[in-house]
Amino acid sequence: MEKRENETFHYTYSAKQQEEIKTIRERYAVPEEEDKMTRLRRLDASVTKKAAEAALVMGIVGALLLGCGMSLIMTDIGEMMGMQGLEVMLAGIIIGVIGIALVCCAYPIYNRILRKERKKIAPEIIMLTDELMK
Repeated sequence: MEKRENETFHYTYSAKQQEEIKTIRERYAVPEEEDKMTRLRRLDASVTKKAAEAALVMGIVGALLLGCGMSLIMTDIGEMMGMQGLEVMLAGIIIGVIGIALVCCAYPIYNRILRKERKKIAPEIIMLTDELMK
């Protein structure tokens, strides 16, 4: 019999297992420095994300208040709370108008935050675009 000292056993995983191994490895690997184009995209997206979040919150709160005002007027909720006819109508109208005002202010708030954030981040964006265009 011959000695087989140099023989080794090699095993390869399936494609699905290879992907899972790669995904797990990426979680623990040291993050590489992001390239300039990726950073430029991330900075641009962060500006619009902040503005959109604020506008969405304001719009949703306004829509909910408008719905509450309508519910007061159109249902018996106000009477269950101990209010009488005219009080319920007035409260519903006031709450609804506040809701409408908040919904109407959502887009101007979006534009204001977008301008402010763009102005704040403009020097870094200009620097990155100058470096990328060379």
